[in-house]
Amino acid sequence: MENGSKKWGFEANNSKALMTASAITVRGVLNTLMANLNKQDQRPLIPFGYGDPSAFPCFRTTCIAEDAIVDALKSAKYNCYAPTVGILPARRAIADHLNRDLPFKLSPDDVFVTLGCTQAIEVTLTVLGRPGANILVPRPGFPYYEAVAAISNLEVRHFDLLPGKGWEVDLEAVEALADDNTVAIVVINPGNPCGNVYSYGHLKQIAETARKIGIMVIADEVYAHLTFGRTPYVQMGSFGSIVPVLSLGSISKRWIVPGWRIGWLVAADPNGILQKSGVIDSIVSCLNLSADPATFIQGAIPEILENTKKDFFLKIVNLLREAVDKCYDRIQQNPYITCPMKPEGSMFVMAKLNLSLLEDIKDDMDFCLKLAKEESVIVLPGIAVGLKNWLRITFAIEPSSLEDGLGRMKSFCERHAKKQ
Repeated sequence: MENGSKKWGFEANNSKALMTASAITVRGVLNTLMANLNKQDQRPLIPFGYGDPSAFPCFRTTCIAEDAIVDALKSAKYNCYAPTVGILPARRAIADHLNRDLPFKLSPDDVFVTLGCTQAIEVTLTVLGRPGANILVPRPGFPYYEAVAAISNLEVRHFDLLPGKGWEVDLEAVEALADDNTVAIVVINPGNPCGNVYSYGHLKQIAETARKIGIMVIADEVYAHLTFGRTPYVQMGSFGSIVPVLSLGSISKRWIVPGWRIGWLVAADPNGILQKSGVIDSIVSCLNLSADPATFIQGAIPEILENTKKDFFLKIVNLLREAVDKCYDRIQQNPYITCPMKPEGSMFVMAKLNLSLLEDIKDDMDFCLKLAKEESVIVLPGIAVGLKNWLRITFAIEPSSLEDGLGRMKSFCERHAKKQ
């Protein structure tokens, strides 16, 4: 009792699952690093830890997308609540957009509009979650899967990506990990955090392995078509006749608009297995319980997907190609970090710390905390994506900032180098 009043009957939910889920997200780790910045440093912050180049003028989205948003808003047709699965024109446009790369045709009924790719992940794992179930997740990978699984009754089992083989999936390990309670395998292509792009042949092998085990494939394709190497992008849904695929995507990365929060969850399953098993009905039920993307942004989707010019995409891909060339070359000139392969897609590169050449640096988290404090450079420690003593570096930033940040990183390493 305080001041004669009854004790308050509420308190925060400090459950271990919730706290763990929050701490292991990329945002959680980056917030820790940001808190370690030296506020007296007058130099601009270099954001190597984020997959969001929209703050830089050279990465501005196309005027087609901007005008589509304005037109949709001014039309006054989209001030209403939307159906929880998304408005029909948006679903139809997304199906048509994906059909360009598929050997079969999706219908609007196969498409569910989501609040970015993150909600697509949340819905997918919620649908699959049940006591005793497990899901196969890549290491390194995108930690949001682990975070959502932690509160969705899903055990996470990690399979390794092989740096010496272009970060391909270790398929033997996948088969060894799976059991009768395994429900799905997550495939991220183009890769976050590795920058890899899987070949048609490797994706087919993944599909055949999943079919052999009897599980679905969750295809995280948020970086679809952001490729600039020799390997062309292939939709995992191309193999939907072999294994049922839930494809997750958005306009966030390719159109450089992550803050618009428009994504999709798509059933690439011409055999109808997901419908027969009740997965589709469960997806609808989950969406009935969750928030929807803004209706006017959904209203702009057909114009954005159908009329964005090829030269915009070419410009973005060329910017990324030039950036990765510069980033890879500078890493090669820094003996304190090693990059096993040059990225061919997405916006990231994984580089291994050579801790034996550094003193007073305990591990990758220690490296990133001290780098933030001493150089105002934010880099994501590899432990955040499942690979201890590695770094995930974003190269999708302004060229001058990229050059500056890589120079600061090298100076930091030289300052902490072991004395000969």
